[in-house]
Amino acid sequence: MARPKARELTERELEVMHAVWDLGETTVAEVRDRLADQGRDLAHTTVSTLMRILHEKGFLRMTCEERPYRYEPIRSFEDVSGNLVGELLQRVFGGKRDALLMRLFDRQRLTSQERKVLEQILKESKR
Repeated sequence: MARPKARELTERELEVMHAVWDLGETTVAEVRDRLADQGRDLAHTTVSTLMRILHEKGFLRMTCEERPYRYEPIRSFEDVSGNLVGELLQRVFGGKRDALLMRLFDRQRLTSQERKVLEQILKESKR
């Protein structure tokens, strides 16, 4: 029996979405080339299948129905990443943000730039 399609993105689908977010409206060939430039040399048919699945899942919109098909993202990086982080928070940390934060910061020390970003976020959250 076939496994049901995932609601969110698989690892490969996320790689394709990153390429589409970077490129904007694009074709399968352009996405394949972008992935190859990043060291992910996938077959054209593989990228085409992934983009078709992303279209079916509602992540991409087809903007041209003649070959070569053109696609653009429907869901933004902010939307998708927010959902993935929310899912991680619930599934792994039981919704406990403090536990997630502790895990993020216990592996290595914050750089000065990361510390500045974090301080800015904390200042803005007080408003």
